[in-house]
Amino acid sequence: MLSACAQQSAEKSASVEATMTVGAVQYQQYLPQLEGKRVGLVVNQTSQVDGIHIVDLLRDKGVNVTKIFAPEHGFRGDHDAGAHVKSTVDAKTGIDVVSIYGSNKKPDAAVLSELDVIIFDIQDVGVRFYTYISSMHYMMEAAAQNNLEFIVLDRPNPNIAYVDGPVLDLKFQSFVGMHEIPVLHGMTVGELAKMIKGEGWIDQAQALSLTVVPVANYSRDMTYSLPVKPSPNLPNDQSIALYPSLCFFEATPITIGRGTDFPFQVVGYSPTPLGEFSFTPRAIKGASMNPKFKGITVQGLDLRDSAIKGLDLSLFISAYNTLTEQQQAFFERADFMDKLAGTDKLRLAIEAGQTEQQIKQSWQQGLERFKQQRKPYLLYQ
Repeated sequence: MLSACAQQSAEKSASVEATMTVGAVQYQQYLPQLEGKRVGLVVNQTSQVDGIHIVDLLRDKGVNVTKIFAPEHGFRGDHDAGAHVKSTVDAKTGIDVVSIYGSNKKPDAAVLSELDVIIFDIQDVGVRFYTYISSMHYMMEAAAQNNLEFIVLDRPNPNIAYVDGPVLDLKFQSFVGMHEIPVLHGMTVGELAKMIKGEGWIDQAQALSLTVVPVANYSRDMTYSLPVKPSPNLPNDQSIALYPSLCFFEATPITIGRGTDFPFQVVGYSPTPLGEFSFTPRAIKGASMNPKFKGITVQGLDLRDSAIKGLDLSLFISAYNTLTEQQQAFFERADFMDKLAGTDKLRLAIEAGQTEQQIKQSWQQGLERFKQQRKPYLLYQ
């Protein structure tokens, strides 16, 4: 039974959270801006307004939605990481769906000539290598270059409490790391959009007409449980909390549970065990058809009840030590590791035997500079 104090705190928290309103729900703020205009939407399965997809909501409100732009994982969020996303036609509405993932990250001028405004409404998880913010970057640039308005309907960042990791070195810039921000940047997509424009990180940044509809009654100390999974392999709050720490394993031979019912909540390997928990990855349509160790039982750690949050390197360094002691390769994809980290310094530090404390200390100066740089763009206390 909760104490009276704990119960009051829980009730207060529930009351505060109940009043939180994402940007998309506040349609009275942005509908006037859409009147008489041709609208393109950068959206996916998370783009919900009280259980209704924003495409359907806007059409019901008489908005002329002419294009839907599909990022990684597709418009419906049913594509595996890295899977090809095709341009198609939405069966329900008949609207053209234009892929902005793969070789065509930015629509051509012919497509954009059919628009007056682009809306971005996608739930992010606050990690630099999660590619929705890279798609936002390219669409903002496309809007700037083609004299289109750009509206961001903001949503909370479930990892907003954390600012950690190396700030990206532009020598390692890629689609999994576009901006000079840390791995965990502690910003919403609306705040980041303001920073991308304000810092001139896109071509013709100052020409961009940018509007951000903030989350109402939101603060940086609030927790947020995502109502819709943001991608096929981030199915719950625990996977989202562990994602910043476990994603680096993607550059190694170790599995983080793709092809299981608990992706990004376990680590495992064979033949060298990393722990006592056993699992066997399998093909899962729409999530992972060819996971590491498909059909092979591996041993490792079950992190479903772990308290790990933010950016924790302890599991990664421990796994590196275990495999190298057995003379097994760890950084199988060193180039990809460096892209995820935004630098080669993290990989080299681990190979040099530095401790987690030593490595994290090396980031602090860059993190302090970033915190000062982002201040003008923050929308929430």
